[in-house]
Amino acid sequence: MRFWTRARRKTSAIVLAGVVGFAVPAGAADRLLEEAVAFSGSILFLETGVPGLVLGAIRDGETAVAGFGEIADGTGRAPDGDTLMRVGSVTKVFTGAVLASLAADGTVGLADPLQKHLGADARVAAKDGKPIRLIDLATHTSGLPRELEREPGPEKDPFATLTLEAYRAALAERDAQLFAAGTGGLYSNFAFDMLGVALGEAAEKPYADLLAERVLGPLGLKHTKFAPTEADRPRLMQGHNVDGSPLPDVPATPVMAGASSLYSTPNDILRWLGWHLDRASPDMAEMRLIDHAAYVERDGLSPVFGFDESGAMDAMALGWVVMRPEGNRPLILQKAGGLQGMLVYHAFAPARGVGVFVAINKFDFAAAMTMTAFANDLIEQLAPR
Repeated sequence: MRFWTRARRKTSAIVLAGVVGFAVPAGAADRLLEEAVAFSGSILFLETGVPGLVLGAIRDGETAVAGFGEIADGTGRAPDGDTLMRVGSVTKVFTGAVLASLAADGTVGLADPLQKHLGADARVAAKDGKPIRLIDLATHTSGLPRELEREPGPEKDPFATLTLEAYRAALAERDAQLFAAGTGGLYSNFAFDMLGVALGEAAEKPYADLLAERVLGPLGLKHTKFAPTEADRPRLMQGHNVDGSPLPDVPATPVMAGASSLYSTPNDILRWLGWHLDRASPDMAEMRLIDHAAYVERDGLSPVFGFDESGAMDAMALGWVVMRPEGNRPLILQKAGGLQGMLVYHAFAPARGVGVFVAINKFDFAAAMTMTAFANDLIEQLAPR
């Protein structure tokens, strides 16, 4: 997709007129950004055929958001910048930011062993004599499996068996790791759940409080949280299964806080991206530098599995997938997420002042691949090399 001529803009108006439940704010300071988001979002919505979609972008501090379809079945109301949704594994880069904050003030070291921050009664296996370090957890190179093996929870509370006790038991097993820490890459929710636990132990407070203190509060992310309130329910985006049936908003357990538990809004995510893009600001500058650094190069890792669905991984920062410049596309840091029928993606070009957030509310993985490629292409268009 490329930017459009006047004739295409006329076509886009016709397209938008046929989209049920379309919402875009008026009067954005960056009119080009507003038009790019509205037009791109309408095309993506029609291409994917999902029940609902919301697209937002930030460029040089200005933002635009457009929503399409329905926030929930039968409402006739399109999602917008204040729509609350599960962001799944996007949670991981928030955990990476907490790690960066604690490393910046010396509370933890990136190379600290996980064992150090789980307490004296915990035991963590070390395959081939290589202890799992915090940096291994944050870059998916710990050797821990993607998920904890466990008994399934009840239908209405499927995560109930995902507990700290179950994780501790698994970590102590001799075969807990699939490869030695630091030698390979395997995307792991297990690892980030343990990273959240370790950071809370290191700071001597619940991880949720630590996240609020180090990230959510300072950045003004007032609508990013671990559980919606009853007052939030009317603006909560409904997820759908692969067959189109609605999925319930089931609760997460506390141990999931590091990997996948957050809810947020497009406006909050754009504010979050704005902080990452404000590289000249002295506020929390060391934290930002630590967070964005590429710690692990793809070259030399074996195996490498689970990183490339949203664009090929060249290196790993603290939870961020780093994509090196290619053709007209600038350097991008990105992270996707999915949980309970929501698939979301956000990415930014740190040297170009541009970021994008997009979400769909159906487990449609072909649509998700289209969505992420679309977002990366939009960044390339708004900030070409």
